[in-house]
This record gives sequence, C-alpha cells and structure tokens, in this order.
Amino acid sequence: MASSSNSFIIMIILLITSFGHVYGCYESIISFGDSLADTGNLILLSKSNKVVASSVLPYGETFFHHPTGRFSDGRLVIDFIAEGMGFPLVPPYVGVMKNMSSSKNSIRGVNFAVAGATAVDISYLEKRGIKNPATNVSLGTQLEWFKQMLPILCDSPTSCKEFLENSLFLVGEIGGNDYNHPFSQGKTGEEVQSFVPAVISAIGLAINELIELGAQTLIVPGNLPIGCSASYLTIFKNSNKQEYDDSTGCINWLNDFAEYHNQLLQQEIHKLREIHPHANIIYADYYNAAMQIYRSPKKFGFTSTIVACCGGGGPYNYDSKRPCGSQSSNYCDTPSSYVSWDGVHLTEAAYKLIAKGLLQGPYTIPQMNNGLCNKGISDQ
Repeated sequence: MASSSNSFIIMIILLITSFGHVYGCYESIISFGDSLADTGNLILLSKSNKVVASSVLPYGETFFHHPTGRFSDGRLVIDFIAEGMGFPLVPPYVGVMKNMSSSKNSIRGVNFAVAGATAVDISYLEKRGIKNPATNVSLGTQLEWFKQMLPILCDSPTSCKEFLENSLFLVGEIGGNDYNHPFSQGKTGEEVQSFVPAVISAIGLAINELIELGAQTLIVPGNLPIGCSASYLTIFKNSNKQEYDDSTGCINWLNDFAEYHNQLLQQEIHKLREIHPHANIIYADYYNAAMQIYRSPKKFGFTSTIVACCGGGGPYNYDSKRPCGSQSSNYCDTPSSYVSWDGVHLTEAAYKLIAKGLLQGPYTIPQMNNGLCNKGISDQ
C-alpha cells in the first residue's frame, strides 16, 4: 500500500508541475515583428487621413468577416500558435494601451508587431536612400515599447522574473521589409545583400536583450521564400527561363537570397545559444514550411500558388498601383485554395499550414512539439 500511495503522490506532483502555468506551459505570449504578425498596430498608429490596406474588405473576410488590421483574409501564424496553445488571440500593443481600464491581470499576451517595420533602425535605410512608406517603427522601437510596458505587466522584480520566464516570445518574422523596401525602390540584389549582416545583427541584439531581461523561451522565424511572392515575380518578371524554378515557378536567385538571410540568422542563433545556454531559442523555418506547399500544392488542397487571390491584375494578379482592397482590384472566390493573398502576404490557409509545421513539426530547430505544450491546430 505504501508503494502505491507514493506512486500516487509522485503522479500528482508531476501533474501539478506540468500544468502549473496558465494555459498549460506559459502565462503569456509576447510578439514582435512586421505584417506577418501584426494584429492591428499599424491601423491604430496610422493618421486618420491615411487608409491602411488591411483596414478595408476583403481583408479579414474569411475568419473575422471584417478587417482587423491583419494583412490576410483571416488568421496569421501567431493566431494559430496562440490557439494551438490554448491562448486567446494576442491583442495589438496600441489597442492594449488604449484600453488599460481592464485589469492588467487579464493580459495574457501583447503583440508589438507593426506592418512595414524593419529590423534595422529607419536611419540605416535612409542613409542609403531608401524610404519606408509604411512606418518608422523598427524592432528596436518595439523592444522599447515592451520595456516601457513591463511595469504594467508585472509590478515587482520577483513577479517580473516569473512573468518573463513563463512567457513565450515570438521574435518575428522581422527583416523582410529591410529587403522589400530597397528591392521595390530599385536597389540591386548585390546592394541589398550587403544589408543582411546588419539586419541579422539587429535581430541578434534584440534577442540578447530580451534574454538579459529574463526571457527564457524565444521563437525566431526565418524569411519566407520571397522568390515565390507575386509581388517579386511581378517586379522581376523576365523572359530568362533559367532564373525560374521549373517545378514551382519561383525565382531562384530571390529564394537563394532568403536562404542566405536564414543561414546567417541560424548562425547568430547558434552564437546566442552558446552565450545563453539556459535559454531555449527556437528557429522557426518559415522557408521550408512554405516551400512544402509550393512544391506539392495539390497535396495540401491548393490550386494556385504564385498568383494572388486579391490584386490588381497582370500575370500574377499583382499591381502596386492597384492593391488588394482598392476599388479597381479583384478578389478570388476561394481564398483557401490560394497560397498568396495579396501578392505580398499569404492566405489564412497557407499560414495555418506553416503554423502546423511549427507546432507539430518538423519545421523548428529544436522541435517545438518536444519542448512546448500545445494542443495542436483544429480543423476550423
């Protein structure tokens, strides 16, 4: 009997240890990034006389049935991660700050991501003749917002230590706009590639600062295969068939560029792991999670990969002068069968598959499904 009682007590202790945190393993989700993760900050930051694309239909139509500030027809990767781990959707920072009448104890996550944001400070690009048409917010700005908000999220050194240790940090995706802006403004591939070390350094500094503040678990996404993006396919369209992948229709050199960024990012993460062996820094392989769809679209229920669902016409249904949501743009009937939403961002269906590849494997290093508690992604 004694042995049986001891076994029961041990089992109870294990259960308490396993489920001691809110929502299973973490108390909150803290997110940084750009339009791949923005859940409404750009809209809330924008001046009243400036219309943000994601503030009009058909943005948000599939899931929310109205625009939310998300640059997609529905949910983003961060939404699926939150849902998969039993969290409510992570609210935008600006919205949280405007509604601080609610109890701070009810805050289970904050999203600092802003569409158009860069990893490097805006001054870095301006010195090279590059403008950011969307925002002057950088990853450094978002980190400052977080530090300023920290006393609201926790009110003592002890509680802040517990809060940081028990929060899941999503650092990105960030860095894509550091290349999108110069590429769209006519900079050469060689020149833009010279920016990559500075972009990686900015991301690395942010990760290092978060860990020094007390963060324990961080997910750091890489870049998507930009050579498959309808916007890039339109900008760099040419008759040289050797530049294109026969099986996907994507531009090879642009995907090589994305892989170069991802390679340097993984090297930076490796260095940070050596400096902070106690931290769990997870690389999220957005590139290959997306490439599985481009390589085998029918397997995942997609009929169109590189043509945008919503756009202004042309071979890839993308025209920067007639963006999705404008009066002259068109909109497909079945966004769930498309990978590309508006030529720059992906559909909810594509983001859902990428998130599934992160939560359930194998597209994270180390595997998230071995190191994080999650309930999986529902079919809804």
